[in-house]
Amino acid sequence: MNKIVLITGATSGIGLACARKFAANSDKLILTGRNEYRLAELKKELATDVLTLAFDVRDREKAQQNISGLPDEWQKIDVLVNNAGLALGLEPEYEGNLDDWETMIDTNIKGLLTMTRLIVPGMVERNRGHIINVGSVAGDAAYAGGNVYCATKAAVKALTDGLRIDVANTAIRVTNLKPGLVETNFSNVRFKGDEERAAKLYTGIKPLTGDDIADVAVYAANAPEHVQIAEVLILATHQASGSVIVRK
Repeated sequence: MNKIVLITGATSGIGLACARKFAANSDKLILTGRNEYRLAELKKELATDVLTLAFDVRDREKAQQNISGLPDEWQKIDVLVNNAGLALGLEPEYEGNLDDWETMIDTNIKGLLTMTRLIVPGMVERNRGHIINVGSVAGDAAYAGGNVYCATKAAVKALTDGLRIDVANTAIRVTNLKPGLVETNFSNVRFKGDEERAAKLYTGIKPLTGDDIADVAVYAANAPEHVQIAEVLILATHQASGSVIVRK
């Protein structure tokens, strides 16, 4: 059965790949992001029913307005993909940028919580639904320079596990996807447009792609109803952990 899938941060990276993969599965899509133009282009590109919502998940008021204003035919969301997230900087914790920290915490943790709080009650009422949170290998253990970003992804793991416990008496499923090294615009954002520095991160190793992560998301969403894919760690072949990468 085709689903209504809401994806946050859908205009690039893993979110964009998820949009394309779920569209290929003929699911209906609600796509959110900050870039209204890119959302409009995506709506033209994807061969499925698409509703676009332009807002930043950090803006709780705008998120509430957009979700409460959904047309009737879009309100019964089957899958929530909490993908919006970012890393900023690799400075030691004692030299970190306070604004960068606030942006990561507000997006990776509070934005995820806002979307969960707005959408999951409807799933509970209908006794069906699936929440897929995009965490990270960084949430398993800190790596050099990762400090606050790693902490936000550790929070995603704890929040995902906690939600799974909270809805265990329902038919709702909760999944934490934990990618390792994925070649998207993630590093360009982290290094604030320094493309040369971002490219070095992928030197000597074939990294994952957004499609690799989206494949797992679609699989999890379409597993038999009695199967809950609780957590998946997805690494490139020559990556063993967040800090162990063999470059050749």
